[in-house]
Order: sequence, then structure tokens, then C-alpha cells
Amino acid sequence: MDRKTFSIAILTLTAVLLLVACLMPAKPAAAQFAVKDLSRYQLITVQSQQGGDILYIIDPNGNIAVLGFDPATKSLRPIAVGTIDKAFSGG
Repeated sequence: MDRKTFSIAILTLTAVLLLVACLMPAKPAAAQFAVKDLSRYQLITVQSQQGGDILYIIDPNGNIAVLGFDPATKSLRPIAVGTIDKAFSGG
């Protein structure tokens, strides 16, 4: 086997491996909940029931802002702002 044939074989093998890698289904990104410290803002994302994503921003003073991302318009819009006490007391 000469050098030219060996090079062609390696390139063919590489092309086959790249083709197989491209045809495999991609795994979607998934995040886990983590808290580093309570002296900074906390950001939490969830999927909306209407489609898109919801972003919760919580500051150390107990204020919360809820923002929604609309994939149709690709825009971020405010949904609600208040305190955590009001958010969970139903008031």
C-alpha cells in the first residue's frame, strides 16, 4: 500500500465518520437548577404552556420579575413584576 492509497483510505474513513455523526439525532440542551449564593440575582427558565419560554428573575430583596419570550416575534415581553410574598400568597 503506497502513501497515496493510504491517504485516500484515511480521508474516506474520516468522511464516513463525519457523515455518521451528522446523521445522529442531536440532544436538546437541558439545564439543571443550581444556587451558588443568595447575594446575587437568580434566573430560572421554564417552558410556557402557550409556547416559548418564561424567565423568572429574583433579586436578594425578594422582588421577582417574570418575562416571556415569544418565538413568533422573537421578542422578550414583561408579564409580571412584584414581590415573592405576593406571588405565592395569591394577592
